[in-house]
Amino acid sequence: MTARLKDVASQAGVSVKTVSNVVNNKPFVKPETRQRVEAAIKELGYRPNLAARQLKRGRSGFIGLVVPEFETPYFAELASRIWAEAEKHGYTTLLNLTGADPKLERNAFQGVGNQLIDGLIFSPQALSGPQIVERAHELPMVMLGEQPVPPGLDHVAIDSVRAARKATDHLLSRGHRRIGAIGLNTERGTSLDRAEGYRQALRSARISPEADLMVGVPSYSRRAGHAAMNRLLSLPEPPTAVFCFNDAMAVGAIRACYEAGLSVPREMAVAGVDDIPEGRYITPSLTTVSPDLEFLAREAFRLLLRRIEAGQTGEQLEDADILVPWRLTIRESTGGAGAL
Repeated sequence: MTARLKDVASQAGVSVKTVSNVVNNKPFVKPETRQRVEAAIKELGYRPNLAARQLKRGRSGFIGLVVPEFETPYFAELASRIWAEAEKHGYTTLLNLTGADPKLERNAFQGVGNQLIDGLIFSPQALSGPQIVERAHELPMVMLGEQPVPPGLDHVAIDSVRAARKATDHLLSRGHRRIGAIGLNTERGTSLDRAEGYRQALRSARISPEADLMVGVPSYSRRAGHAAMNRLLSLPEPPTAVFCFNDAMAVGAIRACYEAGLSVPREMAVAGVDDIPEGRYITPSLTTVSPDLEFLAREAFRLLLRRIEAGQTGEQLEDADILVPWRLTIRESTGGAGAL
């Protein structure tokens, strides 16, 4: 026999309303009461009828998540975290990969499929905020990433300028003065911010950034990092350290150093951004900027949910701009271990 809400209430010794508050993750339930209800739910095997609940609220129970790719491990891990956060609240996540194509990104928030979703979490690469903001008035939306965001959109992102500066400062602190940068790509707002942080760190150390040491890439992939590192190694005076704008490129750069017979970090220090699992297990393990992806997923979904609820009530909300916490995790690729 399928357990019902009143069965859980009877088992936990509380009202049906209290059980409903726990199931719907309402904040005004005492911790000890919440624990008792959750124990009863587990013991009885109660499963809420999420479809009926969403229909009662006038919602589909689906949200959309738009990311450019899965080739970059960061986006795969991010998608997994957002999916898990949405599931906690009874939502199913529909995934859309755009390949950073402006047409596909536009279709992602203008397409017919959006009639099926209650809201959208969007990480654009090709489109800017002004090209998206009008649609945000019709479809609840939260933007991810480092591109400028105009009024009318909620936004969650890491401060890539500060993060890149911290990583470059770390390389400077190891005694490096000729530091390369891999990841320039004018179509990515992330690239512009990380390049700025890199330059700021060098200027603060009274080092003039050199154009030859800043290598452009067609994508943020291992292959691109490998090719860019080979280009740096072919210079008459190669760098002694490299800051890569993401970990996938850093992995490719380390491989290029290995093939060239260079020891990392003794002859070439390498740092990245994202803290992908691969970077923890390669040899040498990768020094990287570690964003708090759990925080990012939680805040992105929270903002989207408040937009969905406000859209049904007509409530006017102020825009939110949330910065994601991060830290510099120091590992073997720059000659150390631990976290800052």
